[in-house]
Amino acid sequence: MLFCSRKCPIKRDNPPNIKKTNGSPPPPFMLCSPEELLQKSQALSSTWQRYLAAPSFESFVELAVSINSFTEFLIDKGVTALHHASHQLEQITLALFNQEVAHPLPQDALDDLNERLLALGRMAITHATATADLVERRHDLLHPTPHDLHVSQTWLIGQDQAAWASLLVQLGYFGMDTAFITWEQSLPDTAGVAPLLLLDLGSLPEAEWGHRIQTLRQRFAMGQLIGLGVHSDFEQLQQALRSGCDSCLLQGTSSHAIVEHILELNERHEQEAYRVLIVEDSKTASHLIRRTLEENQIISEIVNDPRQVLNALRQFNPDLILMDMYMPNCTGVEAARIIRQHGEFLSTPIVYLSGETNVALQVDAMRLGGDHFLTKPFNPVFLNAIVKSKIERYRALRRTMYHDSLTGLLNHSSGKNTLDMVLSSVVHEGGFMSVVMMDIDHFKQVNDTYGHPVGDQVIRSLSWLLKQRLRKQDIICRYGGEEFLIGLPHTDAEQALAIMDRIRQDFSQIRHPVGDRHFHATASGGIATYPLYQNGDSLIKAADEALYQAKRAGRNRIYTDED
Repeated sequence: MLFCSRKCPIKRDNPPNIKKTNGSPPPPFMLCSPEELLQKSQALSSTWQRYLAAPSFESFVELAVSINSFTEFLIDKGVTALHHASHQLEQITLALFNQEVAHPLPQDALDDLNERLLALGRMAITHATATADLVERRHDLLHPTPHDLHVSQTWLIGQDQAAWASLLVQLGYFGMDTAFITWEQSLPDTAGVAPLLLLDLGSLPEAEWGHRIQTLRQRFAMGQLIGLGVHSDFEQLQQALRSGCDSCLLQGTSSHAIVEHILELNERHEQEAYRVLIVEDSKTASHLIRRTLEENQIISEIVNDPRQVLNALRQFNPDLILMDMYMPNCTGVEAARIIRQHGEFLSTPIVYLSGETNVALQVDAMRLGGDHFLTKPFNPVFLNAIVKSKIERYRALRRTMYHDSLTGLLNHSSGKNTLDMVLSSVVHEGGFMSVVMMDIDHFKQVNDTYGHPVGDQVIRSLSWLLKQRLRKQDIICRYGGEEFLIGLPHTDAEQALAIMDRIRQDFSQIRHPVGDRHFHATASGGIATYPLYQNGDSLIKAADEALYQAKRAGRNRIYTDED
């Protein structure tokens, strides 16, 4: 797949015979498909070959960007060993930027880079082949419909099953096929379909951690390894993470907190691609920037005339603006000030690009609407890092505005607005849409009896369950207090009833811990469906009336507007 320097060519590996997965998603916690992994690896190989064929500073920059792109791609993909190797390669490549080296690089540097790239390519093939096999096996076992459970097999390795009984049960409610096995037992062959391993390190002598974790990491290179029962001291955490654990949860962490951590892992890959608006009068420079961003899966739009920036902002809705400082007809500072006059773009980050080195002028530029300043020529890897960090903070800020802080779901106003937008799309396309109002039964009694922190945990449990069981395109909103608004596009009343009743049943089985005891909570729901009701407000009102009918009938049940 890769070859070494011109001095010592190495025969390329033949591409692996990877079966097509027919669009099937990778197993949970392995957050990339084998095709994606191979494609990225082969793109990196091609970039290296181009550098060897025509070594120059420009082609070396392209190589550095490609390595950075590969490293970024591997983050949170459940391929820890591969990501570690790629990150080391990235560090070595970036270090060469800081040295006064000519191109081609010295032979020892070429040989070192080639050896690392070749090893990286082989690891990618190994992981891709393993993932393809897992997907194929899952496909044979599971044939989910859009609303079927999101099932994954999970193994908890420890000594005392009774100590983890509550956690095993809780994971089952959230669609995870969880099994317990002792450290002395060997994982059966079927364990290959389970990408998530929970390790009770507290039940194992610390001297054995390194060997045990490394062995599991080698066997489950594509999986997630989570260490449980680790003390908070630096040495224990360092040993567990260095040996191959992806994360650690400290001793005393509750079952609910462990479940929350696992569920969050499954949500990380769902965020939309970053979007950047490039405002640059030079077509050559703007396309080079776009190419750099695309290497890191960042979508971009180019505006060469700053006078068109407002229209582009409304149509493209970017997460960040890259703004050239000096353009004909309008400077970058003037454009930024004009953008800041519009409330909807007041918080959109603006990063200036300029050859300006005068610090005073840079400060003035940022004072007048900018957020950061990059001096040309800039390191493309640094550009990507700045762009991503600014967007992540911007999205976090936006999330606090539109999402409920307790559950992470849409808040009241953004939920209603989203419902109206999705309903408009359904009306245009034709079909059904069901709206559900769901409420936790006797919630005041839960708060009065067990306290508000426990009540908050009950609310979070229902929100987790809804997020696990519903589709990405479904609307889930914390409407207020213990009440939830749910929108199910292209779902009729009968389908909605079956979906929500299954969720209701499983919620009623969740054990909510209070000290050394636990209790169960229940929920009721009401359903209304378009086209019987023509707008969002009437759907919500009808679903709310059905909810109160369910409560009057005895609670812990789901009613439709026809009941």
